[in-house]
Amino acid sequence: MKGQFAVIFPGQGVQQVGMLSSYADDSLFRTTIEEASSVLGFDVQAMINEGPAEALNKTENTQPVLLAVSVALWRVWRDRGGDLPVFMAGHSLGEYSALVCAEAMDFSSAITLVKHRGQYMQSAVAENDGKMAAILGLDDNVVDEVCQKTIRDLQGKVVEAVNFNAPGQVVIAGHADAVLYAVEQAKEKGAKKAIPLPVGVPSHCKLMKPAAEKLEKSLEGITIKVPVVPIMQNVSAQANSDPHQLKQNLVLQLYHPVRWVESVKNMCESGVERFVECGPGKVLSGLSRRIVRRVPIVALESANAMDDLLNEQVATI
Repeated sequence: MKGQFAVIFPGQGVQQVGMLSSYADDSLFRTTIEEASSVLGFDVQAMINEGPAEALNKTENTQPVLLAVSVALWRVWRDRGGDLPVFMAGHSLGEYSALVCAEAMDFSSAITLVKHRGQYMQSAVAENDGKMAAILGLDDNVVDEVCQKTIRDLQGKVVEAVNFNAPGQVVIAGHADAVLYAVEQAKEKGAKKAIPLPVGVPSHCKLMKPAAEKLEKSLEGITIKVPVVPIMQNVSAQANSDPHQLKQNLVLQLYHPVRWVESVKNMCESGVERFVECGPGKVLSGLSRRIVRRVPIVALESANAMDDLLNEQVATI
């Protein structure tokens, strides 16, 4: 493949019944999914193929299933001769996929860990007490001002900017009533759109601190090694290969913002000339194009896309 590239892994929200169906006949892909099934105690491939969507969208299922399909896709890429990138990065949950694919974390251990992570996040707030919303068309500092005003007006409530996904696209999270109040404030400030999301877990805000404390204890039993590729982490938007810091940042990630814009820009400033999205869908491809418009981005969601990229790689050798 011409030029240095980075591999990026999507997070929760890209899952859908029937995802990555063009790889279903690949033996290595199937074996990886079967490995995840044996750890989780249910048929992951059946959930992917048949759902129901309600079960797949349950956080404690979504997280390990997405990790499994992303790792399976990466293994297929490498098995077919795909090169190693110069960086890996993942959006939220996707950071765990990056760590496994960079050989810093054992696959089976990661599957169990992210299932628990989903449970910890779900139990951190009472049902219907938490919410997230996407704010489109406002500068980051204006979104922060909206959140601060909401906190002043609704004392004792939490709402924060938690995902800096692209220029003019920020996700907020916190108490449900505070998020809805902030949505109205954002509209008054001129937001093009301010849309509550169908998500019950307010990820990456202070309400996730109890979940982070439980995750920290679970991570004590997990070995993280030096990755074969540096990981651009969400919390710092910096490349990291230190096992202790990688682990510490996974804990911090649960209640700190995902700095995706900075992460993408920093990879490009470090020499990345192309991005490859490894997982279901093209969400990160869309976000990243808005951040660095002239940098090519390829999503591996279809086997044809992978074949085309592998053929290009061979042609440039």
